[in-house]
Amino acid sequence: MPPAPPLTLSGPSRPPASGGRPRQIVVLCHGVGADGNDLFDIAAIWAQALPDALFLSPHAPFPCDMWPSGRQWFSLQDRSPPALEAGTRLAAGILNAWLDEQLAAHDLPGSALGMMGFSQGAMTVLFAGLRRPVPPACILGYSGRMIGAESLRTEISGRPPVLLVHGEDDPVVPVEATRASEAALQALGVPVTAFYRDGLQHGIDEEGLIVGGGMLAESLLGRDGAQA
Repeated sequence: MPPAPPLTLSGPSRPPASGGRPRQIVVLCHGVGADGNDLFDIAAIWAQALPDALFLSPHAPFPCDMWPSGRQWFSLQDRSPPALEAGTRLAAGILNAWLDEQLAAHDLPGSALGMMGFSQGAMTVLFAGLRRPVPPACILGYSGRMIGAESLRTEISGRPPVLLVHGEDDPVVPVEATRASEAALQALGVPVTAFYRDGLQHGIDEEGLIVGGGMLAESLLGRDGAQA
């Protein structure tokens, strides 16, 4: 049994560069064995296009059970499909509850949310975002895969635009995982854009950040709810 998760998440945050109140929230979800500091520098890059956005980079709820430090959204000790889906479902529930708190605290609608994740964080935001009662403005998944594709057929609650970015030479999560995720999302009518990077291993490069920032800006700034 995993340890009891915290009642809420915590991690570094970056207030709107404009100095005003948040008009959007962008959440950055790290990979296994890291913590919220791992992706936090991305906030400064994307804040240039989203000056009114609050960026949140939470630490995953569980201590990593494969390394002596770092956090995890769910365990990878048992990689059978049922175990992975159960772990992701628990993590997604924790993340979504915390995001609901953050949106309510800043008096923002669910459509003012952009969700991004890397590796295990990508798996978590894809699972969570496509099942939120009010869909986020967009979901960005880097070097990850979609877990729970079969259950998503009956559980999908909205079809926000999805960006998938993956390195062709990824030795950790094979690029074929994103190709399969792209096909599964297309079959469900989800507008998905996939961006495959030649020579990139398990990471995020400058081109991937540019494409991601563009989708966030287009999706969040183009929604009336995000401007409230």
